[in-house]
Amino acid sequence: MATTPAIGMPIHHRHMTSGGMHAQVNGGGDDGGGEESDSIQEGADQRTEERMSPGVVNPGAYGAAWASMQNLPRTGGDWRQVTKLPYNSDDPRYRDYNSNSTAGMGNVTGRASAVVADNHGNVYAGAAGGGVWRSTTGGGDWKSISDQLPAQATGALALDGKGRLWLGTGEATTNADAYLGAGVYMLDDPAHSRFSPHDRIGGDELQSSSIHELRISGDKIWAATTEGLWSHSITNLRGPWKLEFAPNPDYLPGHSKAGDPNAAYENIVSDVAFDPADPSHVLAAVGWRSGTLANGSNYNGYYSNTGGTWQLVTSGMGDLPTDAGDVGAVTFAASADHQRYYAITESPASLAAGGGLGGIYVSKSGSPFGPWTLIADAAKLAASGSALSNVGGQSWYDESLTVDPNNHDHVYAGLEEVFQTTDGGATWTTPGIYWNFPLACWSLDPNAQSGTCSQTTHPDQHGLAIGSLNGQSYVVAANDGGLYKRPVNGQADSLGHATDWTSLNDGTIDTLQYYSVGVGTDPAGKGVVVTGGLQDNGQSVLRGYGSKAVDTVMGSNFGGDGGMTLVDPKNGCNEAQEYVYLEINVTQNCAVNNGLGAPTTYDVPPPDQANSAARFIAPFSADQLNPNTWVAGGQHVWVENQGFGIRSSSQWTSAFDLGAGHVATAVASSGGKVYAAWCGPCNSQGFTHGVAVGNADGTGWSQLTLPANLPNRYISDLTIDPADSSHVYMTFSGFSREWNEGPGAGIGHVFESHDSGATWTDISANLPDVPVNSLSLTPQGGLLVGTDLGAVYRAPGRTKWRAIAELPAVSVDQILLGPDGRVYAATHGRGIYAIELRDLGRD
Repeated sequence: MATTPAIGMPIHHRHMTSGGMHAQVNGGGDDGGGEESDSIQEGADQRTEERMSPGVVNPGAYGAAWASMQNLPRTGGDWRQVTKLPYNSDDPRYRDYNSNSTAGMGNVTGRASAVVADNHGNVYAGAAGGGVWRSTTGGGDWKSISDQLPAQATGALALDGKGRLWLGTGEATTNADAYLGAGVYMLDDPAHSRFSPHDRIGGDELQSSSIHELRISGDKIWAATTEGLWSHSITNLRGPWKLEFAPNPDYLPGHSKAGDPNAAYENIVSDVAFDPADPSHVLAAVGWRSGTLANGSNYNGYYSNTGGTWQLVTSGMGDLPTDAGDVGAVTFAASADHQRYYAITESPASLAAGGGLGGIYVSKSGSPFGPWTLIADAAKLAASGSALSNVGGQSWYDESLTVDPNNHDHVYAGLEEVFQTTDGGATWTTPGIYWNFPLACWSLDPNAQSGTCSQTTHPDQHGLAIGSLNGQSYVVAANDGGLYKRPVNGQADSLGHATDWTSLNDGTIDTLQYYSVGVGTDPAGKGVVVTGGLQDNGQSVLRGYGSKAVDTVMGSNFGGDGGMTLVDPKNGCNEAQEYVYLEINVTQNCAVNNGLGAPTTYDVPPPDQANSAARFIAPFSADQLNPNTWVAGGQHVWVENQGFGIRSSSQWTSAFDLGAGHVATAVASSGGKVYAAWCGPCNSQGFTHGVAVGNADGTGWSQLTLPANLPNRYISDLTIDPADSSHVYMTFSGFSREWNEGPGAGIGHVFESHDSGATWTDISANLPDVPVNSLSLTPQGGLLVGTDLGAVYRAPGRTKWRAIAELPAVSVDQILLGPDGRVYAATHGRGIYAIELRDLGRD
């Protein structure tokens, strides 16, 4: 496995099977301890590889890019958030044997990575890539309060004793689509105000790091980060953050080994806890989730600042293992009365053996120094009403804990599911079950159900918080589907599954994490169909956009991760949708239910999908002049000529083998001429890339000799001029050599060739030094570009770039021009936006 800072993109609960049988009928609700966990491992690193390789990105890169983006001239027009409406994962319109409809998750949005709540009905939710949101009604009717910040990735939130809200940017779940942050911000009056860049605490010390937790003890706030443990006064807000502890300081930015490929792994602190009798006595949980690094380093463990120096704790912790092989990601929670400390731990040894969870522990002394007692392991939780066979298999990714402030024996714990104990861990229930599929109450046909399945939460819990409104206490769960709420002492059925969860994803909060967007005219004759693939929320379908007949609720025809999307611009119900690794399915009726026994989609993956010889989010596209010719890229360049009429994987043929260990990163075709960009290895260690050119019929293929003026970074997109197939544009992710310490990082992000790729000209001009993800051409020759910090436009005949109107600091993963004359931007954290092309202007 590659060793880069982000590991594992969760992929869950998609149920598309070639035989047409709903997978959970036979699968029994496996959580991914087997095939899914393998897929998570295989999908590790890839989004971060694009931005990091071939080296290590220095602190300040995103901050400098954001400042440059702010200084660009702007186009006219205004973006409209297309997907800011409820997204019902159980929408009955898309209910068949290939969908996740009836799983019980209801309305969803993008991943929520942190949540806090007070006793006045204020709930503050931090999205993985979509900023911080406020509700003053106990959840729902959300308002974004961080749009002005240079980072929209949330790592941690905390409320102090004065009601001030502390925000740690940079998501720290170590998954592959996590983004680095811009430091810590503090908001004095979060119930009524919004964050601004002036609210940052300290200097650049925590920029370009990710923050696992913010914890307050005495007059200090502590930040557990990917770059060590830091602290700052909460009474004197001036001055920089203080580095309290880093196990391997030589690997920190600015130090002697900062450029080492393992640097991002060497100083990870997952959480910090405090002795209630002495707030200055600190216990830090430190280490990389897999334990030993590629260079042999293993610093995992618990460290204490006893006697003024930090020392590894090797004994005296009771049941809590201190051996490095059993200390991975850790999450602490203290009771309000200081009589209990709880912890969830992930075990590198268990993870290597196909598990992951270490256990849940309690310290009844109220001190994190124990002694600790094991109160739950994977087997005990699996027997508590769980739908899973490998509970905690992703505990490196989804851990959360909260203790009822009125009862120190009442604890909510989040892994893939939500667990609860009311007796200090003697017994457990699963109020937030993974899904309803294995339950006796479930049937795809509502008329055949043996009972009533209740609303559950979306899987993968990242935060838990207890708040109250008008004296009524509730718990809020933050997960891959957004936010869910129930009374703290809620109701449950005989299996211990809650009957009173409410989705808080009411459509006012749009933090959906799109990888792609597709747009086509709605065959109903009104507006367009807008669809796209999402992180852990499948494929969204919105019909009638731009007309009075627009959907008021979006639906989904499959769950899990959605990838790339291809839509017929003349008929938006002709769609090709990717799961992951080129597992492509097609529909020709917008995946609308044809009856419970009739398929609405057909699985047609190219053969590379079978052995994952493709990127996690792999490229495929249609030929610009021959729309029935499709090209897909894994290790091979695959071609099929049936368009949306394809019904079998056997209809794909290999036009070219890119070579063992090489995988396509972008493909484009026009008039039968195909360009395919690849990488391999794709991580920083030995990163290489290339471009192959040939014909869709398999003739004339060769690997280009790329000229020296091209940077040695990840090639993110290829776009061909439809009037001249020798005229092609190529875009690069990552940062230029000012910020990337790797060999050959070079400069530039957008290049143009007029001779089929023999020579290239850098046309980046005034484009900020920021990763570029996507490029599209307008009919008049304008260039639309999606970057990690918004979208830019180069008008026809011009050389300089302008920012397209105003967007938050969010990644635009794909940008395209729809058949309705609107530009569509798929963002990874704030849904899909649209703007009229005519409003962008020429100057």
